[in-house]
Amino acid sequence: MSLLNPSKGWRSSSSRLLALYSTLFVAWSCILMGVLYYEVSGYLSNLSRHSLLQRQHLFQRFEGEQLVEALTTSMTFDMKGVDAYGLFDAQFRPLSGPILHVPPLLPLDGRIHALEHCIESRDPTLPQDSCDAVATRTADGRWLILVRENGSLFGVTRIILHALLWALSLTIIPGVAGWHLLRRRPLQRIRGIQASAEAIVAGDLTRRLPLSNRRDELDMLAAIVNAMLDRIEKLMHEVKGVCDNIAHDLRTPLTRLRAQLYRIKQQADAGSPHALQLDEVISETDTLMARFRGLLRISELEDHQRRSGFLSLDPLPLLRELHDFYLPLAEEGQMELLLQVPESLPWITGDRALLFEALANLLSNSIKFTPPGGEVILRALNDGGSTQIEVLDSGPGIPAAEQAAVFQRFYRVDESDQQGGFGLGLSIVAAIVNLHGFKLEVGTSERGGARLMLECRQQLMPQA
Repeated sequence: MSLLNPSKGWRSSSSRLLALYSTLFVAWSCILMGVLYYEVSGYLSNLSRHSLLQRQHLFQRFEGEQLVEALTTSMTFDMKGVDAYGLFDAQFRPLSGPILHVPPLLPLDGRIHALEHCIESRDPTLPQDSCDAVATRTADGRWLILVRENGSLFGVTRIILHALLWALSLTIIPGVAGWHLLRRRPLQRIRGIQASAEAIVAGDLTRRLPLSNRRDELDMLAAIVNAMLDRIEKLMHEVKGVCDNIAHDLRTPLTRLRAQLYRIKQQADAGSPHALQLDEVISETDTLMARFRGLLRISELEDHQRRSGFLSLDPLPLLRELHDFYLPLAEEGQMELLLQVPESLPWITGDRALLFEALANLLSNSIKFTPPGGEVILRALNDGGSTQIEVLDSGPGIPAAEQAAVFQRFYRVDESDQQGGFGLGLSIVAAIVNLHGFKLEVGTSERGGARLMLECRQQLMPQA
């Protein structure tokens, strides 16, 4: 069973909730900024037009030299590059003012018009960008051009826009910092829960999910799971105790039954049908006793009663001993047993006798199911500072749909198999692997047969 990795903090519920709130806040802020900018722009545009209209009405009261004096006096108070005027005769020849040419796109109707390009001139004192302009005919037949640049008034809108952008950025930065701080503590709690859950998956039913003093929703869920684990552990112990007691209590009567059958066989004539039937009954009794011994063996390993014998050991001598031990059996089956190991391997911590038993079980299975002329390989390598041991063969292999079930008790891939065995060997191997905190994987070898890989990296060691 693989658990989700909580390292990606943006996947957490708090992160997504904060991201949703931040998105909504930014969206509404943008809408607010747009509405405010639109309202302020409209107000300032009307204000600019109204001011220009007042200037137009003011200068319409003057005539002749008084108009020229009024225009000249207004230049003293006007902002350079913002306000400008030009006085032309009836033939549009310049008479007074900095504007020397009538803007070509300005209608001569006495109304205010917005121009995209105001006055084409190199004079920096004249408005160059968009502006409001009006052409007025005086009482003496002359033309008066009044211009006001929009940029000066709309500078206020830019100030407001910059202030809103700064306010938005200064709101987002604390929001991001708060998001980081708010998600870190829940993630730490989730990692603690994950560590406990992985220990429980590894076989330590005594572990419980950690609880905090906050008593929030996460603690409520952990408390519910802990209560469920308490009940499961109790039921598992009850079922396991019943099975162990049955296996233990029946072992003695079965031993006595076999002994009595053996005495009866000794009294029967050799080669008689009665003696042959007794041999079959004794064989079945031995098989039944072997199954009970296997169940008791698994029970002993699952109780972690052998951890006191753990030592640091070099796996190379163990692998060479296994190869020498099973080489005659492989040669008898007309197959090749190869040992592929480097000059040195990282040391491992465990019980040598139990590791020998587990690897011997894997090797014997590969030899048993590999046909004559096949090949079995016992291989080891250094995998990032930890030892990895593999058993590969060229036999029929294990179907992918059944690779996860081969470690169950009494499970056999082929129920019609006549090569012996009753489905407890790999269960014992799994119990030994869980006792050591190792990892065992089943796959397909490059030769088409089975591949059993033992990763001797002790990460989760269930507490005894």
